Amino acid sequence: MRSDEVEFEPPLTPERLTAAIVRAALRTMVKPALSPKVPIFWQRWWLAQLARLTRASGGTTLEAGSAGGVKGEWLRPRRSSDIPSSTTAPASILYLHGGGYCVGAPRTYRALTSRLARAAGLPVFVADYRLAPEHPFPCALDDAVVACRTLMQSGPVVIAGDSAGGGLALATALYLRRHDIGSAAALVLFSPWTDLTLSAITDEAARQEVMLSAAWLGDCARRYLAGESAATPFASPVFADLRGLPPTFVQSGACELLCSDSLRIAGALVAAGVTASCEIVPGQWHAFQLCGGILPAADAAIERAARFIALALAR
Repeated sequence: MRSDEVEFEPPLTPERLTAAIVRAALRTMVKPALSPKVPIFWQRWWLAQLARLTRASGGTTLEAGSAGGVKGEWLRPRRSSDIPSSTTAPASILYLHGGGYCVGAPRTYRALTSRLARAAGLPVFVADYRLAPEHPFPCALDDAVVACRTLMQSGPVVIAGDSAGGGLALATALYLRRHDIGSAAALVLFSPWTDLTLSAITDEAARQEVMLSAAWLGDCARRYLAGESAATPFASPVFADLRGLPPTFVQSGACELLCSDSLRIAGALVAAGVTASCEIVPGQWHAFQLCGGILPAADAAIERAARFIALALAR
């Protein structure tokens, strides 16, 4: 049983410059769009346009697919030699994207998911789960569970996700355990949103955040919950009984709104007897792993997540 808050050396000057440029771009191009004042339709459209500026890894193939009727896309390593010998075939990764349960799509996450597939040497299925407000809670959870159950028929499954997708990954594992369906091999949570009550967000975190706002998160929670309590464990896993969950890796930037969620859920997992490791990376923002291919710190963070997956599967 382990929970580590890992600090890393500050990046070299060229990376600091890159990070400053990306941070400024997020403040000016993303944060204003993620606002309760902007219609959800336009938020989705704008994020899809920005996704064109990111780069998928050249070491993977991409194809549309489905799992249990849930549409999505597969990213697979091009070469079998990319697969670490410690992993157990035919394992796979179910990836649940972020976006406050209201925005986002598999295509907007390829810079992250393609690099995770290549680094882990495993196929990654990115579920295009249903979004609120058209499909409120528990539609996203239902889709994630169906997709996971289908993938589990072929072998071990690691459930990964960022932001809302991180909370959804945890909720999916909770659902599997409660209904005796099986267990994921491991969980990988990037900047997970695990508390839809927003009770742990601090003013200091809000000032540092370059991408999100508490107002936007609150609006997304309202749309997703559609009258359900924000403390419902399958919506806010931090309030759930976490005993019996698989090994979990939590990774967050230090300068983000949901850093407190990462620390709280990691602590709660350890208190529940779950093997959990938590990395808080200085100087990084919310879901910085999305900058794979641009920011060396993002590439390195994905590599560390992949090593955790390899060790979890080997065990």
